[in-house]
Amino acid sequence: MTVRPPHRVLGSAPVLLFRQFVNEDLGCASYLVGDREAGVAVAVDPPFAIEPLVAAARAADVRIERVLETHTHADHVSGHGRFALEYGVPVSIHPLAEPEYPFEHLDDGLELRVGDVTIQVLHTPGHRPEHCAFVVDGRIALTGDSLFVGDAARPDLAVAAREGAEDLYRSLARLTALGDDVEVYPGHVAGSLCGGNMSSARSSTIAHERASNGALAFRDMQEFVLVSASVSTPKPPTTERVVALNRGAWVAQPAEPAELEDAGDATILDVRPFEVHAAGHVPGAISVPVDGGSFGTKAGFVLLPGERVVLHARSRAEALEATRKLHDAGIFETAGYVLAPAAVEKLTTIAVAQLEELDASDVQLVDVRETTERDGGYIPGSRNIPYRLLRKVGCGALERSKPVVTVCESGARAAIAASLLQREGFDVSAVADGGIADFAGDVVAFRRCGA
Repeated sequence: MTVRPPHRVLGSAPVLLFRQFVNEDLGCASYLVGDREAGVAVAVDPPFAIEPLVAAARAADVRIERVLETHTHADHVSGHGRFALEYGVPVSIHPLAEPEYPFEHLDDGLELRVGDVTIQVLHTPGHRPEHCAFVVDGRIALTGDSLFVGDAARPDLAVAAREGAEDLYRSLARLTALGDDVEVYPGHVAGSLCGGNMSSARSSTIAHERASNGALAFRDMQEFVLVSASVSTPKPPTTERVVALNRGAWVAQPAEPAELEDAGDATILDVRPFEVHAAGHVPGAISVPVDGGSFGTKAGFVLLPGERVVLHARSRAEALEATRKLHDAGIFETAGYVLAPAAVEKLTTIAVAQLEELDASDVQLVDVRETTERDGGYIPGSRNIPYRLLRKVGCGALERSKPVVTVCESGARAAIAASLLQREGFDVSAVADGGIADFAGDVVAFRRCGA
């Protein structure tokens, strides 16, 4: 997790403590806001791994006295339960969240005092009915999952997309009315599935977003609804599970996984780098490298709900890192890890340049990107099966008698897909270093009606 220092404009208020924490794997942002002189702070949208926020509070000599939730999160497990269980910290959220845990109400217009720092609650539904934004001292807006840098939230995770989009349009209008100089600190950055065009920038201003954010360019609600409700980005893979965890009883920190001699009949998730997996792995293992980015999301797409999982890692540290990232995504079924199992199976890789030499009559080329990506350009003769669907939907569309080659935009998803197909008995090779973006041959572009 990356700890971001205060933005430069915050120096004019010496009592204000403001820290941003970014979970790079899931693209989620959390905040520590407080009064240094009074020695108190609040945690906003804390991650399940609360240790960085706790450490920052101790370093600043402040006590976290409350957790503020912008909404019930759908893509990551909140740390509010850990704060409640381990530190006795109360949790505040809008009552429309209907949580099953003890909570304090957040209502529109409510002003909270954290020492001499004022936090105003704005009810900003759209992403979810209970969603709220928090305005700190009238000049910093913690916009949660409403206004992002370069985009706005998706409206389809809790209610019908059109209903959510109508609410979101009105909520964005409230936020942009705060004033051009107000700083925008969102709940997500690039890498999250809660929006489609988010910037990698960690903060912005209302003025900058008004001038550059396409989601704020609409002057007609129905035009906004038509575009916003037509969400093509896949939903986070563990949405229902994570919402249930975040709405339900407090989730405690599980015990660390133990090293095992053997994985038994568990599904093996190989978290080592793909080149290591390809050189030798346990038969049937699924490769999702922990250092490959969006690990929790990718693992969520290829693991089945409730499936008993054993990790194959190179070290205890690598196994613990993978376990933490799985917990962030709501996956708690890790039974342990193995470090030296019988890794006797290999997986072949091919170079991008070799794609032009393939004979479509002899090989099945499978493009494992999303359909919307493929529309921008695909290799003639390839077929499209997004990697995230291979295990859940099945491989019935492929001929088992023909070799398979997997390809994506840059190699990472093709590698995962190849491991999934190999465990199903296919003779498969992966274009794991590069992909369509590097292909020098002819491609076909496709424009869908209404796009």
